[in-house]
Amino acid sequence: MDGNGRWAVQRGLPRIEGHRRGVNNARNAVSVCAASGVRYLTLYAFSTENWRRPTSEVFDLFGIMANIIDDAIEFGRAEQARFRAIGKVEGLPPKLQEVIRRASEATTDFDRIHVNVCLNYGARDEIMAAVRKMLIEKVPPEELTESRFAGNLYTSGLPDPDLIIRTGGEQRLSNFLLWQAAYAELYFTDVLWPDFDEAEIRKALESYGRRQRRFGAVADGVE
Repeated sequence: MDGNGRWAVQRGLPRIEGHRRGVNNARNAVSVCAASGVRYLTLYAFSTENWRRPTSEVFDLFGIMANIIDDAIEFGRAEQARFRAIGKVEGLPPKLQEVIRRASEATTDFDRIHVNVCLNYGARDEIMAAVRKMLIEKVPPEELTESRFAGNLYTSGLPDPDLIIRTGGEQRLSNFLLWQAAYAELYFTDVLWPDFDEAEIRKALESYGRRQRRFGAVADGVE
């Protein structure tokens, strides 16, 4: 969900106002995706690299996240949306951890759409954590399979993404779901996240719908 800070700067506003608008737009994305039949939506909200930003900006962002996640209980009930945090949650401020716990527990029985929010998340960190866990468990090399490895990732139990969308003009994954994205379709747009509205979401879904996914198979005689 890239472009919050630039959105604010372009309008002469403090960067935190862009983050506030961006976090609120996540609620709209959930509603649109749920109405479109999307069952799983994963939002990259705060990366392990984002700690390098100014301290005041980081903790202002945590405050905004805490408020909207707290609201996720009522919102989740209305949309029948299950909330789950993915990442090193234990490294977040205690207040935010508590809000995440409450929202996760309160929405655990909802199944219309699963909303996964990546917080303090980095794909390389996730992979290294999975490796460390299996080393501690002394998993024999002959028992190490792709499915067993995936079961030790933060996304254990979730399907791999079909479509990854990046807003804001950059064309890279930026340490997001690197293992899980092996066969995901990619969609890049210059639209900044706060402006990524229902029409833009539907454009991305329509683009995905026109693609032919082969997963490495031969199609029409072409590898």
